[in-house]
Amino acid sequence: MWIPLDARPMRIGELLQAQGLLTAEQVDAVLLAQESDCRPFGALCEAMFGVDPSFVEAAWVDQYRALARGFDGDLANIDPKAAALICRRQAWQFRVVPLRIEECTLVAATTARHLSRASRFTAAVLGRPALFVIVEPDELAGALEAIYPIGGLDESHVRAQRIGVRNGNSRT
Repeated sequence: MWIPLDARPMRIGELLQAQGLLTAEQVDAVLLAQESDCRPFGALCEAMFGVDPSFVEAAWVDQYRALARGFDGDLANIDPKAAALICRRQAWQFRVVPLRIEECTLVAATTARHLSRASRFTAAVLGRPALFVIVEPDELAGALEAIYPIGGLDESHVRAQRIGVRNGNSRT
C-alpha cells in the first residue's frame, strides 16, 4: 500500500533545516550539487557542511518511518518465499525479517535502531530493492524466535547494540 502524495513526509533537507543543522541556502546548495554528483543528499551534507552522520541517519530514519506507515507490517503473515531469502544467522545479525515480495521489491521488518544496517545488508547481500516496516523490538524478536530460532537468542539480543552469531551460538 502506497502513501498518498499529499501525505508526503518531509525530505531529509527539510528535516535537517527544521533542526537548525542546515540553512535554506545550504539545502539549495546540496540540491544543486546533486545535479552533478550522484551521492545521496545526506552524504553531500556531511561532505559539504560537516553535518554529523548520526544526525543525517536520524533524519533518514524519521523520513523512513513516515514512509513506512503506509505498509502492512503483519508479522503473523510472512511469505515463506521471502523468509527463505536469508538464513537464521543473517536474520538475527542484521535484525531483519523478510515479510513478502511485491513485484521485485522485498518488504521486510526491522526496528528503527537497526534500519540503516538492515538496509545496507539487503542491498549488498540480497541485491534487490527493499522497503522496511518499522516495528518494536519485542515484535521483531517474536518473529525472529518463531521463524529463525537460534538457541539462546531472544528479545534482549534484538535490543543489544551489536550481536555476532557463530554456529548458532551468540556472542555479544
